[in-house]
Amino acid sequence: MLRTHNLGEMNEKLIGKKVKICGWLDVAREHGKMIFLDLRDRYGKVQCVVFLKHPQFELVKKLPKESCISIEGSVNPRPKGTENDKLYSGKVEVAIENIDVMNLCPELPFQLDEKGVNEDVRLKYRFLDLRREELQKNLIFRHKFIKAVRDFFDSKEFLEIETPLLGKSTPEGARDYVVPSRVNPGKFYALPQSPQLYKQLLMVSGYDKYFQIVKCLRDEDLRSDRQPEFTQIDAEMSFVDLEDVYKIVENMLKYVFKETMNIELKTPFKRIPYDEAMKKYKSDKPDIRSEIGKKYAFCWIVDFPMFEYNKEEKKYDASHHPFCMPTDISNNLEKKPLTIKAKTYDLVLNGVEILSGSIRIHSPEIQSRVFKILGISKEEALQKFGFLLKALSYGAPVHGGFAIGLDRLIQILTETESIREVIAFPKNQSAQDTMLECPADLNDKQLKEVHIKLDLPPKLLEKKTEKKIKKLPKN
Repeated sequence: MLRTHNLGEMNEKLIGKKVKICGWLDVAREHGKMIFLDLRDRYGKVQCVVFLKHPQFELVKKLPKESCISIEGSVNPRPKGTENDKLYSGKVEVAIENIDVMNLCPELPFQLDEKGVNEDVRLKYRFLDLRREELQKNLIFRHKFIKAVRDFFDSKEFLEIETPLLGKSTPEGARDYVVPSRVNPGKFYALPQSPQLYKQLLMVSGYDKYFQIVKCLRDEDLRSDRQPEFTQIDAEMSFVDLEDVYKIVENMLKYVFKETMNIELKTPFKRIPYDEAMKKYKSDKPDIRSEIGKKYAFCWIVDFPMFEYNKEEKKYDASHHPFCMPTDISNNLEKKPLTIKAKTYDLVLNGVEILSGSIRIHSPEIQSRVFKILGISKEEALQKFGFLLKALSYGAPVHGGFAIGLDRLIQILTETESIREVIAFPKNQSAQDTMLECPADLNDKQLKEVHIKLDLPPKLLEKKTEKKIKKLPKN
């Protein structure tokens, strides 16, 4: 057995007992004839002490910070006056009997307690950065938040169902990440911007309560609250109206806030029509904390326009997406599209949109009418959405749902500056993973296997050639 206890279990109850503990050397302090070590794992810290007469004293003296070590010893009370009330283990210390060095650590690229370290350096050495207490707290909180979400949905008889990552490219707003098919030359998969189409198909299949903690991928310009791959709390329900959706979201958040932060949310949340929000706040993401200190101010934005007019392309675009149910399905849908509202809703927290959703179109006839208004021809609709139109014709129920941006929500709740602080392995602002050095080149054999030939602009081709030359071995 490598360890008998983690460091979060070290307290006065263990005084007089022998323990085996493992972790990283946080700091070492030499005081004449003794050395004090602070050993750290994700559960806590504990002070360990070794004396001059110990045969491993010189070994301990030379141990670099962040080395991974195992310690055997006896738990003793700290001498009176040396207790540390800031630590759970602050009333005890471990008298070292034996140390086993699992791995020494070389010179660190940055100190883990150092402030203002360049973010690209932190991301390049993310495996070290993740040892920092702040990041560990963020990821532990994220885990507990997700667990509470799962517990709530499970208690309401929702089923967690995984949907495919390899799908079909569909016009949903942002650019798709595409994946070439080796066995189907010239064909491509698209990575999902969301599980929108699949979750609607699940409703047609009779799974009336679905949820998923799901990865989504969008090839879009990055900001502090955006990543090329991000996580959604995704849910869909059959036989529901707007009030049912509002209620399930509010109850879920109320439960999760209580479980993870011991905060009582007051429901129902305030509802603000889109037109009123734009007139009063000049934004569809109003921050209403000053109106209510509350620290967490939720509000629904409702009654969005169904369509927007694109002046550049001289056509109508969907305000949310093309699968939202209009409030008016009379002839006004075609005659006065800009007057039509949609059964869509956003949830805003402290001036940040964290949720978007809608009651979906469940009728193939209405869906076809919406496609036509959006300038999607019958042929194009059949090519891109034929499977959905067909599915809706097979007894589709009324259904609706939502997606919550999990990373963005956790960022707000942990009061961090960027969602990169709440994601274990994020990309930088150029959508690069500097630790793994990707995106990266493929060799000619790999490109040939997926039937791709690069046609790069001359400047990019020069840079690619220069890179290859630099990598050639010296004579």
